[in-house]
Amino acid sequence: MADTVSYRPKPGEIPTRPGVYRFRDAAGRILYVGKAKSLRARLSNYFAPLTSLHERTRRMVTTAASVEWTVVGSEFEALQLEFSWIKEFNPPFNVQFRDDKSYPYLAITMGEPVPRVMVTRNKNIPGARYFGPYTHVWALRETVDLMLKVFPIRSCSDTIYRRAEQRGRPCLLGDIGKCAAPCVGRISKEDHKSLALDFSSFMAGNDSSFLELIENEMKTAAARQDYEAAAKYRDQLTAMQTVLTKNSVVLPDTVDADVIGIAHDELAAAVQLFTVRGGRIRGVRGWVVDKELDLELPELVETVLQNSYESELVPARLVVVPVLPPDTDELQRWLTAKRAEQSLSGRPVLRVAQRGDLAALAETADQNAKSSLASYKTRRSGDFTARSQALSDIHDALGLDVPPLRMECFDVSHLGGTNIVASMVVFEDGLPRKDLYRRFSIADATDDTDAIRQVLTRRLAHLDRDDVADGPDVEAGVAPTKRRFAYRPQLLIVDGGQPQVSAAAGVIEELGIEGLAVCGIAKRLEEIWLPNQDHPVILPRNSDALFLFQRIRDEAHRFAISYQRQKRKKDIGSQLDEVPGLGPVRVKELLKHFGSVKRLRAATVVEIAAVKGIGATTATQIHQHLNRE
Repeated sequence: MADTVSYRPKPGEIPTRPGVYRFRDAAGRILYVGKAKSLRARLSNYFAPLTSLHERTRRMVTTAASVEWTVVGSEFEALQLEFSWIKEFNPPFNVQFRDDKSYPYLAITMGEPVPRVMVTRNKNIPGARYFGPYTHVWALRETVDLMLKVFPIRSCSDTIYRRAEQRGRPCLLGDIGKCAAPCVGRISKEDHKSLALDFSSFMAGNDSSFLELIENEMKTAAARQDYEAAAKYRDQLTAMQTVLTKNSVVLPDTVDADVIGIAHDELAAAVQLFTVRGGRIRGVRGWVVDKELDLELPELVETVLQNSYESELVPARLVVVPVLPPDTDELQRWLTAKRAEQSLSGRPVLRVAQRGDLAALAETADQNAKSSLASYKTRRSGDFTARSQALSDIHDALGLDVPPLRMECFDVSHLGGTNIVASMVVFEDGLPRKDLYRRFSIADATDDTDAIRQVLTRRLAHLDRDDVADGPDVEAGVAPTKRRFAYRPQLLIVDGGQPQVSAAAGVIEELGIEGLAVCGIAKRLEEIWLPNQDHPVILPRNSDALFLFQRIRDEAHRFAISYQRQKRKKDIGSQLDEVPGLGPVRVKELLKHFGSVKRLRAATVVEIAAVKGIGATTATQIHQHLNRE
């Protein structure tokens, strides 16, 4: 492999000024767009020796045939140009955004002579004021129905409105008091528009003034014994309070903020954006992000901000993010320009919430993002077409003789070399078979590769045998079977890179097993390693095959960790039970404080005595018992 690509610019050709660069393939298609404070410093990273590059960066660089750049006057201009080109060219190696659904909005068509309130997914109505997005249409319609009791503006279609004008009779909504009936002149068009402005103001967060006004009107009507009017105001006040109850108060009434939560792994990210106006959550929106290149959280935040406010949403004056992006100042200027496009003043501030209600809301957004990411993975793994495509892609990418209808993945877990365990998880037809999971205790191992050798030797010794009886390695609660541990998989997967794969392949060769494929998946870079190969197999980041590999690896890791923790606690407890005078309560305190036998054994008498409920005498006994020969 060459040290670098052939199209590398000559030293000194690349300017040191801010700008935007584009990588193109041989056909001229733009593969990646990026920005830089210094083009020379940034681009030099791409032309480092290929072996030192991140695998996915190397794939992008080697796929490209040329690089070009455009110098701009400032970092802010670079940010704007980068974003516009990403939207125009949709480069495959940039982050790909997919809204996980089309969200409904509440719109008030202030551009019309007689404004109308409506529930819509169309964001291109001229002159309309939008509120949301909301998660459920039914909840939004319920809100509109309640608000029409207070602000009875038109909600009918243009056809119904014109028919009422021609006939001189209002529709049913006019008869039941949920429309002021401007169609028949019960209210002038000017007064109706003023009513629509009040509706819009209330939805924008100026609700406390309306509540106070309606309450005063109700009390005034009751004082003059106009109980019919007082009852009407009472019903309006109840309707307002019901709407506000649906949007829980989380911050002071003066706070307008957008709170962003992000949950991500190596392949994808889920984004949740809470829109807070007047201290209340007015809308929630979510995205699913495909990560083609390996992006850290600050870079991901920058891309999320750009895509969030590019067209639909108007940024609040406070935007809460998980971490500050690298170009915070430039992004704040860009957000200010976005507010100015809507005739709104104020410079948005990017902030990481540290404490109080704002931090609690940010944590809620993060939890929702984690839930959304988990749901996305569940939906994707449950898709039969996607699973079939994944198995077919694995078959082709690894050059297998047959599709891997049964895959077994092994992972080793330990804590500082103690309590070594391993897990075996089974996926059949792309789905987990938890009744076939197995776990292994390992008495001693020099390293992870040695542990892999031991585990695979034990597992493969039972291959194709009919007289296999499950022993103590079976997960608790799993019904014993004879044949299932003898089933032959089409693919063995180990958690790790080339050393672990070589160890697994060595066991297969020593046992003389033929036709059994093996591979490894390395963490973070998500590389697939095959035996006797100098370079890994790189699957597309958004492929169903890589998603399936990641899922089976994560499941093996989870299963191993849970067994290792369970065994560690049992191991500590069994040894401490032998110490005179130690009961369950004090054993629990020791477990909580030290967490492992190794750490407890290495502790001094003074350190042990510092644990709650452990005196000097008992600490001495524990120390002597654990360190006896």
